[in-house]
Amino acid sequence: MNVPSLVIGDPGLPRIVFLHGFLGSGSDWLAVARKLEGEYCPVLVDLPGHGETPIPKEGNPARFFMGTVDALAAELRRSAAAPFFLVGYSMGGRVALALMLHHPDLFGKAVIVSASPGLRTEEERAARRKSDEGVARKIEKNFEGFIQAWYEQPLFATLKNHPLFHEIERERKINNPGNLAMALRLLGTGVQPSLWDALTQNRVPTQFFAGEKDLKFVEIGRQMVNLCPDSTLEIFSGCGHTLHIENRELFLDRLKTFFNKQQPS
Repeated sequence: MNVPSLVIGDPGLPRIVFLHGFLGSGSDWLAVARKLEGEYCPVLVDLPGHGETPIPKEGNPARFFMGTVDALAAELRRSAAAPFFLVGYSMGGRVALALMLHHPDLFGKAVIVSASPGLRTEEERAARRKSDEGVARKIEKNFEGFIQAWYEQPLFATLKNHPLFHEIERERKINNPGNLAMALRLLGTGVQPSLWDALTQNRVPTQFFAGEKDLKFVEIGRQMVNLCPDSTLEIFSGCGHTLHIENRELFLDRLKTFFNKQQPS
């Protein structure tokens, strides 16, 4: 599987790999990347079914999530010398968690934004797969209606009041509905292996970011920090799920502070 990416700035600088959320693409991170390119080399990845990355027509659907993780790791190994920094939001945060837990030698530090380590039991995953299949069919049947309903979810309430919301909504409508539906079926939380137990073996210094008003992910963040060695939770005041958009300056400040901080030897 080939996972294309856009490299911003000087390839000789420390690289930060950015993974976007569902409905997005690597270009979602461009505004952040432009603020970082003087100190870092941002790498903006398009996850399968998004941006320039198609959904492979062959392969085992049950292995797709971890296959994507391993393909990303292989691409990174080919592209430059480790260690990389890693940032993942929502769906991209779930992929980033799996990357750092299964390929820890690749990463110096990681920031996981509004994301979870998956569902703990097969019963929960089966229920989520059934729910996601219903969502995937809505995407295929009435994409514009789906986008409108998607942003009515409580976790996006603060984003809807943000000046950038209508621009983001327009960008989402450019996506290919068929690709997105397949991405949900193949990368959704219902098909992701649970990473809860693996968190206890974490070897990558990690910060979890959550928006104060995104109560579900604040609680998940607290649970992850309790299990995950060398990790902290940063809660962004007044923000919801998309805290990196809602308060970009604070997000950049916290990101740079963490990545620039020297680790104890």
